[in-house]
Amino acid sequence: MKMTAPSMQANLGEIHNLSIQKGTLTESDRYRINEHIIATIRMLESLPFPKELARIPEIAGGHHETLKGTGYPKKLTAENLSLEARILAIADIFEALTAGDRPYKKAKTLSEAIKILHLMVKDQHLDKDLFELLLTSGIYQRYAEQYLEPGQLDEVDIQHYLKA
Repeated sequence: MKMTAPSMQANLGEIHNLSIQKGTLTESDRYRINEHIIATIRMLESLPFPKELARIPEIAGGHHETLKGTGYPKKLTAENLSLEARILAIADIFEALTAGDRPYKKAKTLSEAIKILHLMVKDQHLDKDLFELLLTSGIYQRYAEQYLEPGQLDEVDIQHYLKA
C-alpha cells in the first residue's frame, strides 16, 4: 500500500477547516475515507475463494486506482491495472454519481454523469476505450432507464464524447 498517512490526524479546529483549498474534507478526513479500500483488500484476501475467483481482491482493490498512478491505495498505473479493475472503476463512479440514496450529495442527471466520466477520461483517471464502449453499447442508457429517477433522465449526445 502506498497511501501516506497525514501528519495530523485530529480535529485541528475551525481555522484549519476553513483553510481547506478544495472541497470540504481535510487531509485527515480524506485519508480516513480512502482507508476503506485497504480494509476491503485485506478482508477479501483472507477469504478462501475458489481458483476461478482468486483475482477478486485485486479487481476490487484496484477500482480506486487511476491510469496515471494518482489513485489509491497502491498508486498503480495503467500497465498494472487489470481490465476488470478498469471496468469496475467506471461502473463504480457512474453509479456513485447517479445514486439518489446518498444523504451527502444530490444525484447527477445522466448527462452530468457522462460529462464527469468524460473529464475523468481526459484526466487519465479512467480508460478511454472502456468509456467509449459504455456509450456505444448503450449500457449507460439501459442502466439509467432501469435505476435512475425520471428527473435524472436527459439526453446525452454520445457523438460529442466519441470525437473528443
